[in-house]
Amino acid sequence: QVQLVESGGGLVQAGSSLRLSCAPSGRFFSLYAMGWFRQAPGKEREFVAAISWSGGSTKYADSVKGRFTISRENAKNTVYLRMNSLKPEDTAVYYCAAGDGAGTEEHQYDYWGQGTQVTVSS
Repeated sequence: QVQLVESGGGLVQAGSSLRLSCAPSGRFFSLYAMGWFRQAPGKEREFVAAISWSGGSTKYADSVKGRFTISRENAKNTVYLRMNSLKPEDTAVYYCAAGDGAGTEEHQYDYWGQGTQVTVSS
């Protein structure tokens, strides 16, 4: 069983940066691909970024490409989402997820965190 805990969310102004962290529990973190998804009010949850178990492969949604960076430190059991040049449309609850492959679909992930709120004011 893997439990995921996100942190690092908050209220920031447009153009600012934030770094989200996700600290999974369990002995086999390094074997899982990790993903970040987000859900804005009134919208469905959407893919943001994913990283393979080794960190050698990453994927991004077009809406965040060039602004967000996903990374992981397996020795620290932590995955990060660095978010630069934040926009009001980035406002959402951000979820960390773990699965077998660095996919872009929710069903490809087996474990989910509770989410952390990111609010970007204009």
